[in-house]
Amino acid sequence: MTVAHSARRTARRAARSNALETLTRIGFVGYGLLHLAVAWLAVQIALGHPTGEGDQAGAFRYLADQPFGRFLLVVTIVGLGAMAAWQLLLAFIGHREERGFSRTAERVASAARTVVYAALAWTAYKVVVGTPTSNAEQTQKTTAGIMAHPAGLLLIGLGGAAVVAIGVGLVIYGARRKFEKRLMITRMSRPARRTAIRLGQVGYIAKGIAFGIVGVLLFQAATSHNPAKSRGLDAALRLLVGQPYGAFLLLLIAVGLAAFGLYCFFQAGYRKVGP
Repeated sequence: MTVAHSARRTARRAARSNALETLTRIGFVGYGLLHLAVAWLAVQIALGHPTGEGDQAGAFRYLADQPFGRFLLVVTIVGLGAMAAWQLLLAFIGHREERGFSRTAERVASAARTVVYAALAWTAYKVVVGTPTSNAEQTQKTTAGIMAHPAGLLLIGLGGAAVVAIGVGLVIYGARRKFEKRLMITRMSRPARRTAIRLGQVGYIAKGIAFGIVGVLLFQAATSHNPAKSRGLDAALRLLVGQPYGAFLLLLIAVGLAAFGLYCFFQAGYRKVGP
């Protein structure tokens, strides 16, 4: 038995672990709470109420200020960490039901999700321990740093185009109900299945639109040589509210993000979790 074969067997056993599955399902609950909090902050921005940053860090801070909030964040950190580990395993040995390029694409997507979930867990951890954190400021500083290097503007512009492409992909993913194959449909009642699918459609489309706006802002930061425009989700929400009918559109986005948050609760119970 080669070392590589032994490592794959170990990874598959880990991916089938009941403990990992349980923690991952808890992570989906925390992921849902995060989206509900972002949706609430988006509503506050749309209505012109003073609020903190309308991004993931702001949402975690909002959750931390609620009763039992810090406890929920600690549980969420553990769950998101499990989700990151699960996706990392899928990136190496998962998606075996796929073939050829499709399997490669799915594994690359899992690697990207690993980074996303790990980054969210780290952001939540910094909120719990009281370390000042600002996703918007960090994004702006990172953009400014890249711009300072040769070809930096080109890289930021390409990054913006890539984020827009991800947004378009999420819209298509939701509209065509491609997420449905990730659910244990046969275990769901007809009303639960219908509700989950509608929430997933609305949620993925709303997330795709939000990603698209973030990507446009990155592209504008490159073309205008102004890194202040690249402040991530917070800037995207505030940009939208300043447009004609922007408050109404932002409320629609908030509804969509809330729908995705509720869809995550269905994923906690019915998502296929395994290698």
